[in-house]
Amino acid sequence: MYRILRIIPVLTCALLLFSLSGCSTDQIPKNSSAEETQEVTATQEIKEESPVADENSAAQIPKEDVSGKVPVVYFTSDISAEGLVRLYEQLGWKPDGNVAVKISTGEPPASNYLRPELIGDLVQMLDGTIVECNTAYGGSRASSAMHKQVAEDHGFTAIADFDLMDEEGEVEWPVTGGTRLDKVIVGSHAENYKDWVILSHFKGHTMAGFGGAIKNVGIGISSPSGKVYVHSAGTRTSGSIMYSDQDAWLEALAEMVTGFRDHVGEEHIIYINVMNRLSVDCDCDGHPDEPDIHDIGIVAGVDPVAVDQACVDLVYQAEGNASLVDRIESRNGIHTLEHAEKIGLGSRAYEMVNIDE
Repeated sequence: MYRILRIIPVLTCALLLFSLSGCSTDQIPKNSSAEETQEVTATQEIKEESPVADENSAAQIPKEDVSGKVPVVYFTSDISAEGLVRLYEQLGWKPDGNVAVKISTGEPPASNYLRPELIGDLVQMLDGTIVECNTAYGGSRASSAMHKQVAEDHGFTAIADFDLMDEEGEVEWPVTGGTRLDKVIVGSHAENYKDWVILSHFKGHTMAGFGGAIKNVGIGISSPSGKVYVHSAGTRTSGSIMYSDQDAWLEALAEMVTGFRDHVGEEHIIYINVMNRLSVDCDCDGHPDEPDIHDIGIVAGVDPVAVDQACVDLVYQAEGNASLVDRIESRNGIHTLEHAEKIGLGSRAYEMVNIDE
């Protein structure tokens, strides 16, 4: 019987305004210092029972705890192919269509993308297709030919079929209930998949503060013009990804995920965040800073807000977290989760089931 760690964080965020200027060869600026800090407090309550998934139910996940209040997320410290499969199996999720596994292929030469030897067993068990979209900022993945070569060089084509979803164009899906976006713009091949595994490397991010499930969908599934649309908070679809209103683009990031969820159907999506190689820089940076913080584990669930919030909380509890916390706070990264909860994408409160116990 697993123990459930209940974490209901109370985050006090400072509004941080900053401006990001020109790109380096990797097209993404790196470090800036935090001018203000935020305090994170958490209360913990240990429970002695765990919700049980219906193994015979297709595409169903336990979405609430036994009291019916908050979503469940699952955790393991075992960052291995076996640990990843074991964590996935806790979800009780049964896809019943073509499965897209959304990852980041990683910018060469030395980014911290999830390695094929870690994810291969899960992808093959699902008979999944690894999916990506081209970038909007240059680099080695800005065109389909180059991006396919990166996917091959990084070993992904050896473990599964690989699909660049925007290679043959893009489609638009509506967004309702947002303040920044009225549509999402995704690769046209996204229409070919019924079920989605959002398999993300959790880490810092130069523009968003951190990158996890929401970032992997909001930017990663967007076509290049869709990426600009999100980065510019719905003001344009071409030009630079830089935008002066930080909070506005973080809100757009959350809103894109609501459009994706509403089109696909939440019962057809699960989210898995792997917390290893926790650099302050994202996998779109080919020369990331070395992590100061140790590897933590893997978090999975149906609610992208809860999954990302759990990862943020684990970072705040970890030793050696100063650089990554500074990166999150200096970009006001928590605002993405605040807005996501406000518009109904998910919950920042959750129950965590540690499957190692």
